[in-house]
Order: sequence, then C-alpha cells, then structure tokens
Amino acid sequence: MTILEILAEQIGAVTHDRLPDAARHWATVAILDTVGCTLAGSTEPCARIAEKVATTGTNGGACLIFGTDRRAAPMDAALINGTAAHALDYDDCSDTLGGHPSAPILPALFALAETRATNGRDFLTAYVAGWEAETRIARGVNFHHYEKGWHPTATLGVFGSAAACSRLLGLTVEQTARALALAATFSSGIKANFGTMTKPLHVGHSARNGLLAALLAADGFTSNPGAMEHKQGFLQVFNGAGNFNAEAITVPWGDPWDIVKPGVAIKQYPCCGSTHPAIDAMLMLVREHGFTPAQVKHVLSWTHPRRLAHTNRPDPQSELDAKFSVQYCLARSILDRRVSIEHFEGDSFRDPAIRDLLTRIHAEPHPQARMDTGEHFGAEVRVELTDGRVLTQSVDRPLGRGPTVPLPEELLDAKFMNCAMRVLPEDAAGALLIRLRGIEDATLISGVTGAMIPLRALAAE
Repeated sequence: MTILEILAEQIGAVTHDRLPDAARHWATVAILDTVGCTLAGSTEPCARIAEKVATTGTNGGACLIFGTDRRAAPMDAALINGTAAHALDYDDCSDTLGGHPSAPILPALFALAETRATNGRDFLTAYVAGWEAETRIARGVNFHHYEKGWHPTATLGVFGSAAACSRLLGLTVEQTARALALAATFSSGIKANFGTMTKPLHVGHSARNGLLAALLAADGFTSNPGAMEHKQGFLQVFNGAGNFNAEAITVPWGDPWDIVKPGVAIKQYPCCGSTHPAIDAMLMLVREHGFTPAQVKHVLSWTHPRRLAHTNRPDPQSELDAKFSVQYCLARSILDRRVSIEHFEGDSFRDPAIRDLLTRIHAEPHPQARMDTGEHFGAEVRVELTDGRVLTQSVDRPLGRGPTVPLPEELLDAKFMNCAMRVLPEDAAGALLIRLRGIEDATLISGVTGAMIPLRALAAE
C-alpha cells in the first residue's frame, strides 16, 4: 500500500467510540478556541477583502461567514473563515505540526457540516481525524520542512482539511487516498509572506483546497495515491532526498493520539507563538519588580534560533509585522504589562513610547540552544535597569503550550469572550461558549453556527 492509502485506512478507522476521553476533551477545547479566534478575526481587513473577492458575482449559499449574517457557497466560506481564523495569529498551535492545526481544518468542516445534517459526535470525530492526519505527515517531514521555509500550517494543514472532510463525507479508503493526493498537489505556502495578509490567506486557501479535494474525490476525480513517495512527489519535492522519514508517517494512530500528546497549545497572546515564552518571562519580571519603561536601560532577549529566524524584527513597519516582532512584544509587555488584540491594530506599532523602548531591546539566538530537538519553545530575557540592577528570567514553555502547562479554564473562557464580543453582545457570546463546550452533544452543527450570527443582524431582518 502507498503512504496515502495507509493514511486513508487510518482516517476511515477513526470512530467516536475509539477516541479516549482526553482526545475528545482537547478537541472540544480546540474547537471552542478556534471559533473565538475566527469571530475576532472576521473583522480584520484580510478577511473582509477575501470575502469581497470570493463572493463577488455570487448569490450567497448555505454556509455562514463567521461574524456576520451573510452566507456563501461552501468553498468560499472555507476560504473566508479560514483566513479569519488565522487573521490575528491567535489560534491554537501544535508542536508536531510546527504551526496551527485547527484553522485549516475547522472552517472547511463547518462549511461542509452546514450542507448536510451533521451531529456533534460526527463533527468532532472528523476533526480529530484531520488533526491526526496532518500531524502524522508532519512527523515525517519536520523540522527540515519548517526550516526550509514552508509554512506547515498551510502545506500540511491542507491534508488535515482533506482528511477531516473525507471522514465526515464517509469516503472509502480509495476515495480518501485520492483526496489526500489532490491535497498534495494543492499544498502551498512560504514563510517569506509572514507579517503580511498572505499568511492568514495561506490558511483560508488550505481550508478551501482540502474541502475541494474531498468533494472532487467523492465525485470520482482521479489522482495518484503514490503522490507522497513518488520520485517527483510531495516528500522529494518539498523536503528532498534524505530530509524526511516516510516510516514515521505510517505508524498506527493512538497510544497516544497526537491531539493528546504533545497535544493542543492554546495561545495567551494574539501574536506569533515564537514570541510567547519571551513575553511570559518579561511579564513575570515586570509584575515582580514593578519597573517602568523609564527605568529600562537595556533588554536582551534570547530565543531558540529556529524561532528567532522569523521574529527578529527590531523595526516593525505594520501591525502585522509587529505580530512577528519579539522586540515589539517585549516593549508592549513593559509599557502595558499585558499583550492584547488592540496592540496589533491600526498605528499601535507607531506609539512613540514603544518606538523609544524598541531602541533598547535586542534579540539574539540563545547560546545554549540545540538544533537536534523539538523542544524549542523556551526563552530568556535579561533586563538592565538604570539603577544598576540586572534582572533575568527564563521560561521553558509558555503557559498554554500543551497539556503539560494548560491554560486554566477561566483564562480560556476569558480569551473566548474577549474574541467573541468583538462581534457578539456579551450574553450571546456567553450562550455560544456554552454551546461550544457541549458541541459533542449537538444534534445539528447548523444550530451551533446559527448561534454565531450577530443579534443586530437578526434584528434587522
């Protein structure tokens, strides 16, 4: 059997009864978090432009455009909501994937679910199948794939989207393998576009293409099930000879499930996850010692070189660029004692107080970093104060970076409410939170998406 046929067998074998309680719990957490991030991201310019372009000349459709009362055709909704899901760079992460696992899957899955009678158990099961598929491929290609410049959220997320949609459609092994082969052809996304609207568009594109792949395969479209291991296939083209482990992709699923270990990483801050350990470390120092920006003489931030490669941006030139600037994020931590959504809106990055702090913050690769490990989530900061004191703090993993350091439920709920209330009133956001916590028991997923429509839109009907 080919790699994709083996994966297709495992996708089809995922059932609700087979999933352990921990997998179902973390799937629920990830779905809730992603919906919140998508609602907040729905107002961002990249999402609005994607909607305008995707829906021009169309007559709507069955699938909700999150954060609005408007609807679109399934693939258009997947593109728009996928872009919104990653617009704030606030969505969940996966150590295995080297990116954001849920945003490429859920917009496609929600769109597909709205076109048919789908219950919560089937929806959650399909989601886990998508997660496991994309992270299983990631085990075979990372971290060479990541370091080469591919954006794994998109290049691997398209497989997750295709797998989840194939599972929800109930495709055969042969059909699912064809969908995955189509996903291999659709795979794209380069890290050169980080810090621009194109990064979240990568995600919308992969969500749409995964859904497209599954629908084409369901209707008899052909592709090569050997598209992974072929001499001109995905592994050779994207990674190159000697830079992948094909056997790691076909290891049987479970024991543990990837969604359980290393698991779901939930973000505390709406910026690149590679900046988060440094933010945690700085906030610990600020809160313990209470120093002000005027007292800061110099800051040195050490980050793993794998993470610093795309976050060493001492002079951010846009709000999106600021999301990838560890220097900017540390300046906000010092000035505001928090890092939140409004810090990456409008001209916040031009704040004179921030610009003054940026001249005193420097970032370097951590001198003790190892490149032969997947443990690259730590950081250390050193703050020299004008009174001569030198304060240091290190963080191995930021809070929320997986089940070993989970984000407490009250912080997860607070994050969701903060995100959802950008488009929903507080009572509606709270009601949606309750629905999402019980999504596994939902009779129809369309009832869940119906609760996302802003009340002001309903009142205008």
